[in-house]
Amino acid sequence: MYIPHHFQAPGIAAMHALMADRALATLVTLNGGRMDANHIPLHFEPQASLNGSLQGHIAKANPIYAGANEKIDALAIFHGPDSYVSPNWYPTKQEHGKVVPTWNYIVVHARGKLRFIDDPVWIRAQLDTLTAQHEAAFTPAWKTGDAPPEYIDRMMTAIVGIEIAVETLEGKWKISQNQPRQNQQGVIAGLKSASQPDGLAIAAWMAASEREG
Repeated sequence: MYIPHHFQAPGIAAMHALMADRALATLVTLNGGRMDANHIPLHFEPQASLNGSLQGHIAKANPIYAGANEKIDALAIFHGPDSYVSPNWYPTKQEHGKVVPTWNYIVVHARGKLRFIDDPVWIRAQLDTLTAQHEAAFTPAWKTGDAPPEYIDRMMTAIVGIEIAVETLEGKWKISQNQPRQNQQGVIAGLKSASQPDGLAIAAWMAASEREG
C-alpha cells in the first residue's frame, strides 16, 4: 500500500483498535497462483503473537479451503470510515482556486499466513468469542448456547476455523494532513454539516489529530 509519510497511521494501538471495531475484513488470499477475496468478520486477538492474530471461520465449501492443509498467504484489509471531500470546503479556493476533490479514509492492512483449523472445540470457542464481542451492545445478548445444541453442532460441521498470525501491519490515515490548517478546519466543518456517520467519524479523527499536533 502506498503511504506517504504524512498519511502514516498514528500508531499500532490505533490500528489494533480499528481492527477490533471494524471486524468485517476483506480477506485476500493467494494459493496455487489463484487470488481470492472474501469478506469475513475476524476477531482480533492481541495476545496471540507479537502483532496479534486474526481468528474467524469460513464455509468448508469456500474454494480457498477446498481441503487445504498447508498455510497460505493472506492479506486482511480493515476499512475504517471514509468520506468524499469537496473543494468548496477549502478556504484557499477563494484565494487562488487551485483545489480539487479528494477522498479521506482510514484503512489497515494485516498480512500473514492463514491456517485452517478443523477442530470443533476451537471453532466453538471462536464462535462464542465472536458472538459475545458483537452482542455486547444488546440487552439481552444472544449467546451461542441459546440455540439447540444439535442445531449448532450440525452448523459447525459445515465450517472450518481460520487464523492469521499477523506478521506485518500497516495503516493509512488519509485525513487531510497534507492541507494547510485553514483547509483542514474547513473540511471538518464541511463534514459536520453533511451529517453523515462516516464523515462525522473522519471529522472526529481530524479534530483529534489537530489537538495532538
